[in-house]
Amino acid sequence: MRAVVQRVDGAKVVVAGETVGEITGEGLCVLVGVTHDDTPEKAAQLARKLWSVRVLEDERSCSDVDAPLLVISQFTLYGDARKGRRPTWNAAAPGPVAEPLVDEVVAQLRKLGARVETGRFGADMRVSLTNHGPFTVLVDV
Repeated sequence: MRAVVQRVDGAKVVVAGETVGEITGEGLCVLVGVTHDDTPEKAAQLARKLWSVRVLEDERSCSDVDAPLLVISQFTLYGDARKGRRPTWNAAAPGPVAEPLVDEVVAQLRKLGARVETGRFGADMRVSLTNHGPFTVLVDV
């Protein structure tokens, strides 16, 4: 699994004019990509990392300050544009594999006590955020 983690001062995702997920104040906006060999165990590992990674103000984590997370599935994180002019998506897991694993990341975060908002899997989403820093890191598990 791969995640792009951005420290934000608010973020939201809109689908067809409707806000489907939104966090306010300090938190993390997390784009999650799933590949073919990912498992529920990797989803749990990613959730633990997201909950405890110290990237907020004063090197604190979401668990330290009860900061919310906006988790959004993004298959394009496994796109490969090294050859030609069109990316390939061969490394991205298909929807029936990816969706339950993204849901598992969310479920595991909530089990840890996190406040989590989400996008809508497979939808044409509009994500807006205020990146605080800017601060963006990649997390692979």
